[in-house]
Amino acid sequence: VQLQASGGGLVQLGGSLRLSCAASGSIFSFNHMGWYRQAPGKLRELVAGISSGGTTNYADSVKGRFTISRDSAKNTVYLQMNSLKPEDTAVYYCNAVRIAPVAGRADYWGQGTQVTVSS
Repeated sequence: VQLQASGGGLVQLGGSLRLSCAASGSIFSFNHMGWYRQAPGKLRELVAGISSGGTTNYADSVKGRFTISRDSAKNTVYLQMNSLKPEDTAVYYCNAVRIAPVAGRADYWGQGTQVTVSS
């Protein structure tokens, strides 16, 4: 399984970015896909996620500003980030979870993409 993340960059306060996570196979083979972020000196945290059934969840800090979506034809999950704040600055990681009856949970990670919001 390969996850290719892209779309990070430098943006000013209030700006927007869209992150993309392209999977090497069908995104419906995963129980859950999401975006995490890690700022310097902080723990990695879940920003937004989407289940195979389409249920989405967001961190309180990004609700109303970020939107996770997917395109099954492109095997890609997106994170649209609007009204960006300096505290959104972090390395963003794409994550995919596959849960099997015997093997249990398996997590797959893409390479990080840096998002920097300047004030």
